[in-house]
Amino acid sequence: MNFVQELKWRGMIQDIMPGTEEQLQKEMTSAYLGIDPTADSLHIGHLVGVMMLRHFQRAGHKPYALIGGATGMIGDPSGKSKERVLIDEDRLRHNQECIRKQLSKFLDFDSDAPNHAELVNNYDWMKDFTFLDFIRNIGKLITVNYMMSKDSVKRRFTGENGADGMSFTEFSYQLLQGYDYLYLNTERNCKLQLGGADQWGNITTGCEMIRKVTGAEAFAITCPLITKADGKKFGKTEQGNVWLDRRYTSPYKFYQFWVNVSDDDAARYIRIFTSLTQDEILALEAEQKADPACRALQKRLAREITVMVHSEEDYNQAVAASQLLFGKVDPAELRKIDEETLLQVFEAVPAYTYSKASFGEGVKAVDLVTDMVPAADNVQPLFGSKGEMRKLVQGGGVSVNKEKLNAFDQLLTPSDLIQGKYIILQKGKKNYALVTVA
Repeated sequence: MNFVQELKWRGMIQDIMPGTEEQLQKEMTSAYLGIDPTADSLHIGHLVGVMMLRHFQRAGHKPYALIGGATGMIGDPSGKSKERVLIDEDRLRHNQECIRKQLSKFLDFDSDAPNHAELVNNYDWMKDFTFLDFIRNIGKLITVNYMMSKDSVKRRFTGENGADGMSFTEFSYQLLQGYDYLYLNTERNCKLQLGGADQWGNITTGCEMIRKVTGAEAFAITCPLITKADGKKFGKTEQGNVWLDRRYTSPYKFYQFWVNVSDDDAARYIRIFTSLTQDEILALEAEQKADPACRALQKRLAREITVMVHSEEDYNQAVAASQLLFGKVDPAELRKIDEETLLQVFEAVPAYTYSKASFGEGVKAVDLVTDMVPAADNVQPLFGSKGEMRKLVQGGGVSVNKEKLNAFDQLLTPSDLIQGKYIILQKGKKNYALVTVA
């Protein structure tokens, strides 16, 4: 597999240093990509770079994931208008371990293959570097004029987009990232750095350092910054970032993000965020074109990435949960859905409560519907009267937990409670209610 050609057809190359493709064809090459460790989970904005590393390893090369423990203490000014909050070493180490677990789903860290992935942290080689040693040995390699010419620096100095200037701390970031490349080049034989398009200035600074210190040639590839088809920032929802950790974004909401992207975005994202072959993707595109309503691209994209980040079981549960509102679902599958996912699916439907004491060993469906209490002032009764409910039941228009009621006075027992406390009522095709028995 030709790594550069693989990235090209996937739309994952923005800039590439001359000679990079020739270097990769010549020998197994080591490359690294830096990851910000300021949170204990990656979000989907990180996935473009992670997928670059994944394709790199699949092409037979050796990937290094660099956790920016030292640079994370400084803060990269690229794309920022304000300085970030700095974090301490204990938090960095915790975040590093969490990130490694997530990366292990994409990269092979544990085999004895010569191109197994490795995780490194630049704090390990920067922590004992004195300020005097750094400015004497590293600072002299790059001129201020060179550093000032970088777009990320110029924007901050000119106050573009509301930028509030730049401290010396952030100004030094470019030297720190450049030194990372120099260190990994001399100590780990890394000859290629990967990153987002906004990192090109920092990456080329590293190439310049390597040239000056060793005389060797160093290489670089950046990928485009991903946006949505409407030009808005990728990976954000009204609730914030879409995280890989289920503590912050549940597998259900993760799946929902991908399955609901636009057709144009799905066609781009399935190339970037999956390992499907070009032929497989072209076949899916043809299927989508023939029947846009089937959303073949979105469904396959959501499946591939949900299984990769979470698991097959989580994917199946997310699909089953999605069917609760929009399709048929096996009642047995309904009972496998965890409480958090169930509440997320029904967070926008009318909610009611019913006394557990009144429920007892069983209650007639009509009594439950009559006596359940709206959970909010703006929630209206699901049925106008017992007579209305009776007629709808006779016409097959009322379901409990996705099963048709046979009679309006059918007995509901504790075995009907999902997770021991919930009942899903459905009136007609689209009107739902969630009853909490407590």
